Amino acid sequence: MMENKEREVEKFIRKHGMIGKGDVVIAGVSGGADSVCLLFVLCALRETLGFRVKTCHVNHGLRGAEADEDEEYVRRLCRELEVPCRFFHENVELIAAKRKQSPEEAGRMVRREAFLAMCREDGGTKIATAHHRDDNAETVLLNMARGTGLKGLGGIRPAAGRWIRPLLALTGEQTREYLKERGIAWREDATNSGDDYTRNRIRHNVLPVLEEQVNRGAAAHLDELSRQAQEIWDYLERGVDLAWEKCVTAAAFPGKAEELVIDKERFGQEMPAVQTQLLRRCLARVRGHEKDIGSVHVTGVAELFGKQAGRKIDLPGDVQAERMYAGVRIAKRAESGKEFAVRLKVPGETLIPETGQRIECRFVEGADPSAAEEIPQKSYTKWFDYDIIKCSLSARTRQGGDYLVINESGGRQKLKAFFVNEKIPREERDRMLLIADGDHIVWIPGRRMSRAYQVSSRTEKILEIKITEETENGRDDQGFSPGGEG
Repeated sequence: MMENKEREVEKFIRKHGMIGKGDVVIAGVSGGADSVCLLFVLCALRETLGFRVKTCHVNHGLRGAEADEDEEYVRRLCRELEVPCRFFHENVELIAAKRKQSPEEAGRMVRREAFLAMCREDGGTKIATAHHRDDNAETVLLNMARGTGLKGLGGIRPAAGRWIRPLLALTGEQTREYLKERGIAWREDATNSGDDYTRNRIRHNVLPVLEEQVNRGAAAHLDELSRQAQEIWDYLERGVDLAWEKCVTAAAFPGKAEELVIDKERFGQEMPAVQTQLLRRCLARVRGHEKDIGSVHVTGVAELFGKQAGRKIDLPGDVQAERMYAGVRIAKRAESGKEFAVRLKVPGETLIPETGQRIECRFVEGADPSAAEEIPQKSYTKWFDYDIIKCSLSARTRQGGDYLVINESGGRQKLKAFFVNEKIPREERDRMLLIADGDHIVWIPGRRMSRAYQVSSRTEKILEIKITEETENGRDDQGFSPGGEG
């Protein structure tokens, strides 16, 4: 019988590609029945599958002498099985208070940190935990009770990166049967018998009622449901990957977090399930994690697509979504206007601290003015008629009264009107770098230069302005082909 259970676990490991030849598996062993079963099954399979086993034990410092006896028991087991083992001692109660976590959550985190430390320091390639089918059923119920989507309905995955759960092939009853058949003792943790922890209440009061009064196979059915949810989730994620490529444009500005723009027309072509998860992924990407992002937030962003440009909603983590002309922009909330104005050295180089950019001005000697249209000018390198410039040139943000000349006849357009016509979002307008000659905007880098300063046959002195961005390794020329500039 015990050989059958080992074969079931081996099949499960092979099916999910959990362990490869040459892997070093770090097994978390507390001394309880499930983790002891995990250790013995892995040891039984290590030669067949060609991997090595090492053990990690964490003493949480919560149960005094009992915890020390658990540690000594694990030490003796590992010695008998010739398995290297490391022991970690943590004051979980103190850690929970410092991190403002429950002891249950803090204990889970310190175990995770210990496993990862062993991987780094002891050559571990996989981390095996002792979750079994009943644990998975409990997780599904717990997630449903707390409010979950499809991802949470998937419960515990057999494998996720380096983390593997070989015992998901067995039930909790089967792990104990395996140990009894081999005559192996284990340690009982008294905290598992109480109802202080939420999971224990599910284990003792909810799942037994379902199995006794509704269906004997309730735990098995919940486990199977989670497998189906995982498969559907993986399929959905591939769809979201494709939608991201079609719908989402990412942009980053110097000193600012990444922001995302979702194209309205392309977004509208996606299925509702893909739309929902795409929005959730965008929010998590800008915020840095998915915690506290709920359905109400995703729904709020989705509703923006049907509203007027300029409408905004605030979201957790200082994130804001705004309806734009082309779709919806998701970004960190902008700090209140940081205006700046820096006089340019002509000729010379000027650093703009607010944007991390460097502006180089030089006179082009002996150049043929007629060649201005032929040279491979880039969006961040331009030639100007220096004779037209009346005041000192400055690099700055917008100000009231700004204008630019839009045609050869000298027709003027207010800068604000230009921004509106070009459908440039309000927040982007406030941080845009402008090259100005008094109130006259000489150049909006990357977008347009004033017609008044264009080089012509009458030009006697040509000024070249080049904008580069400072990077860790020096300068990065931001230039690209002149598309988009008038």
